[in-house]
Amino acid sequence: MRTLLGISLCLLLAACDSTGGNTATSTTRKLTPAEMLAQVRASGKLGNELDVQPWRDPQVEDLRQAATAAESRGDMAAADQALQGALAIATDDPDLLQWRAELALLRRDWAQAEQLSLRSYEKGPKLGGLCRRNWSTAQYAREARGDAVGMGQAQQRVATCAVTPPPRY
Repeated sequence: MRTLLGISLCLLLAACDSTGGNTATSTTRKLTPAEMLAQVRASGKLGNELDVQPWRDPQVEDLRQAATAAESRGDMAAADQALQGALAIATDDPDLLQWRAELALLRRDWAQAEQLSLRSYEKGPKLGGLCRRNWSTAQYAREARGDAVGMGQAQQRVATCAVTPPPRY
């Protein structure tokens, strides 16, 4: 009888909970840097939109492959070093700048993540997947620094990056 009374009381209290029993609605869990990175990269996935890819210097491509290999084995310092080497050759490559911004998110270097993502946006096509990654990175960096207004502005800019390709007949 006591157990039944205890269960009934718990159910009654849960029914009276103003959040509907879901405490996640009252407090939002902060994303980890790895989760931020995953969200940024997911935002860059191409849908049905225009995408322009420039020709790449073979030396830069070798360094990109080295960065990819380093990142896949978890050596973010070596990945960043390879990207810095690539940027020494292709100074304003928006893809490389954004990649470094994403690695800065992992290091919790919010200022560098935002600065590099905005520089990438400035040098890049201002549309498509790279644009979404730029503004998503800025959004997470601003959120991590407690800049709610800046975060909201960056979040709004993400939506402006989609440009559908012209119809093909």
